Order: sequence, then C-alpha cells, then structure tokens
Amino acid sequence: MNFNLSEEQSLIRDSITRFVSENYGFDQRNTVVAMDHGFSTEHWQQFAELGWLSIPFAEAHGGFGGGPVDTMLIMQEFGRGLVAEPYLPTVLLFGGLLQSGADAALQDEYIPKIISGELQGAFAYLERQSRYEMTDIATTARQEGSTWILNGEKTVVLNGGAAQKLIVAARTSGKQFDRAGITLFLVDAGSNGFKSTVYRMTDGQEAANLTLSNVTAEAVIGTTGDGHALMGPIIDSACTAVCANALGAMEALNALTLEYCKTREQFGVAIGSFQALQHRMVDMFGACENVKSLLYRAVCAAQEGDDDARRSMLALKVMTGGAGRLIGGEAIQLHGGMGMTDELSVGFFVKRLMIINTLFGDADYHQQLFAKLVNDSVSDQSTQNSQAA
Repeated sequence: MNFNLSEEQSLIRDSITRFVSENYGFDQRNTVVAMDHGFSTEHWQQFAELGWLSIPFAEAHGGFGGGPVDTMLIMQEFGRGLVAEPYLPTVLLFGGLLQSGADAALQDEYIPKIISGELQGAFAYLERQSRYEMTDIATTARQEGSTWILNGEKTVVLNGGAAQKLIVAARTSGKQFDRAGITLFLVDAGSNGFKSTVYRMTDGQEAANLTLSNVTAEAVIGTTGDGHALMGPIIDSACTAVCANALGAMEALNALTLEYCKTREQFGVAIGSFQALQHRMVDMFGACENVKSLLYRAVCAAQEGDDDARRSMLALKVMTGGAGRLIGGEAIQLHGGMGMTDELSVGFFVKRLMIINTLFGDADYHQQLFAKLVNDSVSDQSTQNSQAA
C-alpha cells in the first residue's frame, strides 16, 4: 500500500500542526471552549483564510477537491490539540450533504459561504428513542402546496446552537423504522416554531436538542423519500473522520504519558524504569498503532471505492472504541491522582475519546453491524455457490 503524501497534503498537515502548537496549548484551549458556542470565531476565520474549510469541496465551488486522505490529515491533527471548532458538523456533515444531494442553485448559494467561514451548519437526524439507529425517525414532514411543514424533536445535534442553517431528517412516508420514506430538508434556525436547547457535552463541546413545531422547510435535499441513501455514505465518512480525530488524541496521550513516566520519580528513579509500567506503555503504543494501520486501510479503501470499504470502516470504529478505553484508562492510572483532575490535559483527552466512541454509534453497535455485514456476505456467497452447482 503506497501511502506517501503529496506535496499539498504535507503542506496542509504542517500548517495545521503549527496552528495547533501556537494556538491550542492547555490554557488556550480552555479559554476557547469557554467562549460562546464552545469555539473561537476568530479561529474559524483563520481556517477559512488558510483554505482548510475548502478542502472537501469540489473545485467548481472554490474548493480544493480533496478526498478521504485529506480529511484524515486534518482531523488527526485537530485531535492532537483537541481543536474545538465545528469542522465535523459544518464542513463534513452539513457541507457533505449539500455537496452530495442539494441542487446546483443551493450548492452555489451555500457552499461558498461555508468555505469563506460565513455560514455555520449542522445535521439533525438522531431522536430520543432512536439511540444510534438513523432509520428510527418519528419527526414528520407534510406537504402543503409547494412547501413542507416539519414537526418533531431532534437530539444531540452537533453545533446545533451556532448553526444558522440545518439539514433535518424527517419522515415523509412509511413506518418509523423504514429506510424508505426518509427525506432531508434544509431549515433556517430563525424559522418560526424552531427552538433549540443548547448544552455542553462531556468534552466541553456544544450540542443541542431541537423542537420543530410547524417549521417551514426551505428546500428538499436530494430526492423525496430517499434520504437514507444520501446520508448513509456521509455518516460512514464521518465515522472514519472521527476515528482519525481519536488517533490524534491517542498519540498525544501516549506522548504525554511517556514524558511523565520519564520525569516522575519514585524511590529515587524515574517510574518509567519500572518494567511493569513499561509493559503498560507498550500496550498503549500497540493499541495506537493498530488503530493507525486500520485507519490507513479504511481511508485507502474509501479513496479507491473498494467493495470492502464499509467493512473496514466498521472494524475501525470498533477498534477505535476499544483502544480509546485502554489508552485513556492507562494514561489516567500512570499519571496517578493528577490524571483525574482538570489541572492536566490528560482528562480532557480521555473525555474526547469517550465522546468519539459514542458518535454515530459506539464500538458495540458497530461490532453488531460488522457481524451482520460479514454474515450477510457469507450467506450471499453460499447462495451463489449453490446456484452455480
């Protein structure tokens, strides 16, 4: 597998690394997260000026035309510094859905605004009863003339408080759990009947619960009733992106823990000289490297459109959840009591890994999806063999 970065990709990675080192020290990040909506609008404009917001978008809209590898590099470097700006919800989810399903007029209107940093967006699809199942949608949309009216509730909407525009999944036909009959709608956050309840998640980033009472949608994104086919690939891509973000956080945790074990002394020697602790640090390093290898596999499969791309993504999400628990737990234990406090960045990295595990489905959920995918593949192959015989 050739995974050499292009000159442009190396420049992107290096520029983000410099930004994180200069602007995301421990105290600096705490200041940023305490701001309105949990991020810095000044940083967001810097992202726009540096071209990072343009990377996933097509050149026709002023974008860079980047792919999964470019997204991985961005999210991994953001993970090292626990960057709080809403790149995932605005650029990858909201922007990704616009680019995949919106008509040319909507793309021409909104994608350049995302790239310039003018527009914040969000994707609202989860509901209280749905847990991780994106087909479990009770929010309804009814058509009155040429307009669509939405009623229902959405939960854990990333960047839901700051978003000016949202894409909302609602049911236009079928039963609550059906894949068919889901439609995506563009909604303005200032619409009559739109209400958001904003809160902070465990890692300090902001999310919102939404209530829609006879809210008029601005437009349909994609085809009416076929929203699941549109949002499925975007969620899969987002899963790979958050795993890259988790890898960056794991690498930072490993570096912090190793440095602490080299300098913290007990019985007159550095605790890193104790063989039992060395074994634990090796386990942390090995878990991190396993995630990195599978991330590269998943990204390359997505880039090349391989048939096993989804299977690699599911396996990656499972491994990332397990590695995050192992590395986070060991980092706290090896730092001792201080690892539990807000005086060190260790706990903040662990909280971020906890949230990443739950985004779009935790490790257990994705393990079930992986098992079903493999079993269905084996069953299909057996059927084909029987028919051939």
